[in-house]
Amino acid sequence: MSLSSTSRLSTSRRTAAAVALALTGLVAATAPAASAAPTAPAAALAAPDIPLANVKAHLTQLQSIATANGGNRAHGRPGYKASIDYLKAKLDAAGFTTSVTTFTSSGATGYNLIADWPGGDPHQILMSGAHLDSVSSGPGINDNGSGSAAVLETALTVSRAQLKPTKHLRFGWWGAEELGLVGSKAYVNSLPATERSKFSGYLNFDMIGSPNPGYFVYDDDPAIEKTFKDYYAGLGVPTEIETEGDGRSDHANFKNVGIPVGGLFTGASRTKTSAQAQKWGGTAGTAFDRCYHSSCDTTANINDTALDRNSDAIAHAVWTLGTEPAVPPGDVHENTTDVAVPDNGAAVTSSVTVSGRTGNAPAALKVGVDIKHTWRGDLVVDLVAPDGTAYRLKSSSSSDSADNVIATYTVDASSEAANGTWKLRVQDIATQDTGYIDSWKLTF
Repeated sequence: MSLSSTSRLSTSRRTAAAVALALTGLVAATAPAASAAPTAPAAALAAPDIPLANVKAHLTQLQSIATANGGNRAHGRPGYKASIDYLKAKLDAAGFTTSVTTFTSSGATGYNLIADWPGGDPHQILMSGAHLDSVSSGPGINDNGSGSAAVLETALTVSRAQLKPTKHLRFGWWGAEELGLVGSKAYVNSLPATERSKFSGYLNFDMIGSPNPGYFVYDDDPAIEKTFKDYYAGLGVPTEIETEGDGRSDHANFKNVGIPVGGLFTGASRTKTSAQAQKWGGTAGTAFDRCYHSSCDTTANINDTALDRNSDAIAHAVWTLGTEPAVPPGDVHENTTDVAVPDNGAAVTSSVTVSGRTGNAPAALKVGVDIKHTWRGDLVVDLVAPDGTAYRLKSSSSSDSADNVIATYTVDASSEAANGTWKLRVQDIATQDTGYIDSWKLTF
């Protein structure tokens, strides 16, 4: 995970955001929340077990590569290129189409590894990824050999199963993440807009075997989030929303261009609380990973249970999301007129008028939102039905520091008449940042 973080707030900004959030608490409480996307259809295939021994064997290889190359696998160092070569050989032998793309950072050549599994709808790409580089101070086995090895073994399991997904499966390993998400940014920036629009989701796995683990799930996309939460609910393992790495790993580059993202995390330098230790085990008052970005991040710095559970969760998501039946396009109603959102001001609305439909809106009404803003945490976003009922799409959050709100929300609007004027309502509740509604749409 990258040391750089756009989520660090000044004390004054945290205070201002917290006060504004409190002032809007009553409004938030009265708005029904947008529901998560429906559970994947029963036709989606169940994933096989990912052998923990196989994942750990990859970690042993990455440790050996680091040991033979100055103790690390950092960008610009021989250990990183050797790591790329190891993964590529495994994937080539398993029947993937692989490519190594290059970029330049800090005066050195960097490498991304992309692996495509044959088949699936090329207009529906489900990608899973992890950064492969370490910091220069250690071998980077939890950060992020753990995510890299689990994604690799999931891909190899796809090959062994000869999976025939409905979506096109792609896997990626990123370079120079520790220097500021450089490799994944180079990849995303290389994609034309037409290619970006083909991604149904990007799943990110950065640190999933922390020695004093928590079980954290990204909350960026409702459908992806639900997929992971359902898996852990089936194990009887409680989860929490991931906040420590928000904006600090490679998913941020995908999210910033409107691609739905999700992922898993077991914690880095933050301290595990007593409440977290009570529900997950481990040691309260100690960091989730005491060897974060240190020389002791070796194969001894892995919790086997967390690595095993998360590896299986990755496979579950790939099988569930990658084999679900294709959903035909719906009836779309869109407004592309820009509407300025005043800084710390009154709410503004953008309207879409729906006509010619019969009955009520669906239980899974899709609300696509594209709001350009310099601090998305300031924003409260609601869908307002023709009868005035408000459905909360996004609440404000002082820790949500990324730019823009580009997402698709699912709302149970089955109690609402379909025809009429629907509104997207947006309010900026804190000072210093500006933006506008770029466009939004309803898909019935």
